Amino acid sequence: MIKGTVRRGIGRDKPEGEEGIVTVNVVVHLNFRGEARAALTFYRSVFGGEVKIVSYGDMGAAHDRSEADQVMWGQVDADNGFRVMAFDVLSPRPWNPGENAFFVSLLGTATEEIVAYWEGLADGATILHPLGPVQWTPLYGMLKDKFGVTWVMDVPEPDAA
Repeated sequence: MIKGTVRRGIGRDKPEGEEGIVTVNVVVHLNFRGEARAALTFYRSVFGGEVKIVSYGDMGAAHDRSEADQVMWGQVDADNGFRVMAFDVLSPRPWNPGENAFFVSLLGTATEEIVAYWEGLADGATILHPLGPVQWTPLYGMLKDKFGVTWVMDVPEPDAA
């Protein structure tokens, strides 16, 4: 949950000086073809938390028995705020993972935490930019994990400690 102040409301202006609290929960939703369960389990191993999965078979929505165990709705939800959702696109529907259609960006304030996530995601990954200092931030890296998802990680400010 992100809380902040705004000067404009949805569909209308707020009077100058009147601030409201806006809560927004943005969750990355990943689409797979038969790999959602493995991806969610992997992300849980990296970020912790709980995996919740509802299969097509659980909902009586599998058109083909071979796809009954595929994920109709799935989520990893961790106490540290990490959350990702995923599902499997069934074979009758078109699916193309695309090329660079999206990146998942993790911005952190603790170098150790970002490094630990990097090390977990690097298992079977293609490193696109090694984790390290760059011109615009003290820690940045980009990798494509073993499921084809591109992750960008950085720590925009030096650790306070």
